[in-house]
Amino acid sequence: MKLNLYGTEFCHLCEQAQAVLLAIGVSAEHIDITEDDGLLERYGTRIPVLWREDSGAELGWPFDAPAVQRFIA
Repeated sequence: MKLNLYGTEFCHLCEQAQAVLLAIGVSAEHIDITEDDGLLERYGTRIPVLWREDSGAELGWPFDAPAVQRFIA
């Protein structure tokens, strides 16, 4: 399953979200929303957001390791 983590380059919450993913061995492609006007409009006030490609489901911040595990199960 492909996961994207939507955020921005200097977002401290995005760094915390990435740390949660790394701690449980989950990889996600970081997508910088500032490079796409549509993504910026959609996620600008909600980052970080974890997104599943297979279902389009989103998990918004704040999330912890158990929440991510339920999300990807």
